[in-house]
Amino acid sequence: MKYLLVIALIFGVFWLWRNNRLAERNAARPMPPRAPSSAGTSVTEMVACDVCHVHLPRSEALIGSKGIYCSDAHRRQAGG
Repeated sequence: MKYLLVIALIFGVFWLWRNNRLAERNAARPMPPRAPSSAGTSVTEMVACDVCHVHLPRSEALIGSKGIYCSDAHRRQAGG
């Protein structure tokens, strides 16, 4: 039983030593530069339907005389 405890202790010390070395190696490595967040991405404005309040991109919304709608059925339902 004491041999199992000694082996477990040796394994634990080795594991801690190895993880410490890997952490030091990763800390010394320079981080690659981050790409600007606006590069290649476009922001789409979201609007809510006046009937069901579902959010959708403005480019897919239907504009009625009384508001913004997600479908033609909701535009007709609101009378817009």
